[in-house]
Amino acid sequence: MTFVIGDVHGNFNTLKKLISKLPVNSEFIFVGDLIDRGLNSKEVVEFIRKNNYKCVFGNHEEMMINYGTSVIDTYPKHHYMNYYLSDWLYNGGKQTLISYGIASIDNYNKKLLCVENKEGFEAFKSDIEFFKTLPLFIELPIKKEGKIVVISHASITDFWHLTKDDSQKNALREYLLFNRKNPKKEVEIFNIFGHTPIKHIDTSKHFINIDTGCYIKNEDGYGKLSAYCIETNEVISENFQS
Repeated sequence: MTFVIGDVHGNFNTLKKLISKLPVNSEFIFVGDLIDRGLNSKEVVEFIRKNNYKCVFGNHEEMMINYGTSVIDTYPKHHYMNYYLSDWLYNGGKQTLISYGIASIDNYNKKLLCVENKEGFEAFKSDIEFFKTLPLFIELPIKKEGKIVVISHASITDFWHLTKDDSQKNALREYLLFNRKNPKKEVEIFNIFGHTPIKHIDTSKHFINIDTGCYIKNEDGYGKLSAYCIETNEVISENFQS
């Protein structure tokens, strides 16, 4: 069986619970956004890498690469990290840096304090290099409704034609990481993606959005990590685990 798993966002305990519900020896493919917001991003990435699970590149992986480069260049020279990482920190980067043990919250002023931790810093750098190897999309040797199955972070369906045009690589990358439109009906692929949290997965549609907002814990309908089985059209979910 082939299961596509939604945006984990650092929620390792929820991921472990979900995996335990799925058939042994299944193939798992992740739609990106492994990190940020949750408390255990480092553990999530370690788990993915250790098991050689497939994963596409998400916008949060891109943020960690972009802002993480500044961390690497200045670590541990700056006492506080907040001022040059504000955008990433606002989007969950704070929790990610803390999970690697290279930052903590200053109890006095609540700023993000740099922590010297060689092991955590090396893991952080290694995971950034790993993210750089992730594909923007995965085309599977499986057909659904007579269409090839493609996994991406955000919907690629309406822009699939751009994959054949090298001059449009930058535009395609932008769509794949940030687009929030549902695919049009008249398309040539069956797209499974995440990025935009939804409360209910409709398996009758010509696409699957598998992101059920694992990190959104205080709104009814969200707060679940979900997996979609391509072969059976089944959705299996696990509620947020702290």
